[in-house]
Amino acid sequence: MLIGVPKEIKNHEYRIGLTPAGARELVSHGHRVMIQRDGGKAIGLTNEMYQKAGAEIVDTAEDIFRRAEMIIKVKEPQPVEY
Repeated sequence: MLIGVPKEIKNHEYRIGLTPAGARELVSHGHRVMIQRDGGKAIGLTNEMYQKAGAEIVDTAEDIFRRAEMIIKVKEPQPVEY
């Protein structure tokens, strides 16, 4: 399954729906994971950490919403995201 994790855009929400450890776990079970570039930056999680875990870094949330079979978010999708 292709799983996508976009950056949170809701005001004052800095978390991300998946940590690098979670991405590694999903990848180890045969899933593909996409993380939006700098999605975890606000909480100290770098693109490189996600790449080392096997995730693909993508530039836009639009790409994630278009390609992913499942979306992981902390908060509900905002109207501008769909």
